[in-house]
Amino acid sequence: MTLIVGIDTGTHTGVTVWNIDEQRIEWCGSLKIHEALDLVRKMRPALVRVEDARLRKWIPPKAGREVLQGVGAVKRDAAIWEAALTDWGIPFEMVAPAHNATKRSAAEFRRITSWTCRTNEHARDSAGLVIGFTRRNLEHGTRN
Repeated sequence: MTLIVGIDTGTHTGVTVWNIDEQRIEWCGSLKIHEALDLVRKMRPALVRVEDARLRKWIPPKAGREVLQGVGAVKRDAAIWEAALTDWGIPFEMVAPAHNATKRSAAEFRRITSWTCRTNEHARDSAGLVIGFTRRNLEHGTRN
């Protein structure tokens, strides 16, 4: 079984474990950052795809202090993920937020994935990083 993991960084870290061979979600939910890091370290998946706010090309024009602080926090989280995965020798890709299929409703997510367990926005965003990923994508280092 070949597994890859999608990570949506933030206070509630979205985590999706995608089975490439079966083309299905094995697990999708949200965890505290230290729990997510521990899970990935123990799993040693074939690839981890991390949403990286440092790669974002835009910030909302009227972003207030809270929004900017939140952006700073997820940028810090992306740096933590990058350092940990590098240290552990686990293959990873840092993905710009614009390249992620995000903001799906729970109903739409269930329809697309057949995943019936409860999810939050962070879990669904992490799934957008890995759903549809195939062995060919893994071998060629691309999603397209």
